[in-house]
Amino acid sequence: MKKFKNIPVLITGGAGFIGSNLTEALLNEGAIVRSLDNFATGHRHNIEPFLKNPNFEFLEGDIRDIETCQKACKGVVYVFHQAALGSVPRSIKDPATSTLVNINGTLNMLIAARDNSVKRFIYAASSSTYGDSESMPKVEHIIGKPLSPYAITKYVNELYADVFARTYGIDTIGLRYFNVFGRRQDPEGAYAAVIPKWVMQFIRKESPVINGGGEYSRDFTYIDNVIQANILAALAENPDAANQVYNVAFGDRTTLNELALWLREALSNYDPEIAQVEILHGPYRQGDIPHSLASVEKARKFLGYDPKFNLKSGLIEACKWYWENLR
Repeated sequence: MKKFKNIPVLITGGAGFIGSNLTEALLNEGAIVRSLDNFATGHRHNIEPFLKNPNFEFLEGDIRDIETCQKACKGVVYVFHQAALGSVPRSIKDPATSTLVNINGTLNMLIAARDNSVKRFIYAASSSTYGDSESMPKVEHIIGKPLSPYAITKYVNELYADVFARTYGIDTIGLRYFNVFGRRQDPEGAYAAVIPKWVMQFIRKESPVINGGGEYSRDFTYIDNVIQANILAALAENPDAANQVYNVAFGDRTTLNELALWLREALSNYDPEIAQVEILHGPYRQGDIPHSLASVEKARKFLGYDPKFNLKSGLIEACKWYWENLR
């Protein structure tokens, strides 16, 4: 039985990496999907496979415009708020725009969700919220000071969601994503995430550059784990599950040095010459958290979250997708 059969949902950032994958999954679950995007970081080619689906509607617009948000939320049961300007370096270079999109835009979406009596508002939070906290693994109730404008914006989103839950009675669930990767993630541009960027560099036989010594570590999370978490968050019936934030990760950490070696190994299965590509090191990047490892026990307990893909199994799937689709 399809879990979302004929249920209208809204996905903001629907032409982006996570949003388009979530769109595909929800359409497969029978949902009637409205997608909102302004193509600031999303791409039209990500939504092209859905345009002929009668259960898909695309709305081009900006979450900084409240009227657009009201129109997008009209008649929907669930909002999956994925729209944001990601990237720590982008926020350091241009904190004002990151603030306008991530804070003002999210506030607009919360207002529109409230005004349209949306059942539940599921939003993309971020592991950057942990800031300078040295506790490991990261647990939801212990955070530090933010290390970038981006981290501030994502923490403010959590505060606003909590206030809207308390003040207006709207159900909200925040999902703190940890370094998500997978199919459709854009490898190009100044702010490309590390995995797709390095994948394409290896494919082109260009040397990837690791920021710093390469011993910083991350809890890399494959896209299918994130999709599972979003669906579980929408359908969770336990009243204690709502109005919370949850880590969404695999629960293991990998250094950047290890990641580069694993990527080179996985891609050399397609082209043996890739095994000879040199891996370089550059300066540390401002605003980076040294280490990131999530506890996913809270999500297991309240949402039934059970991530299926560890880093290596996710990398195999991601490398296959990039090799077949983008080289």
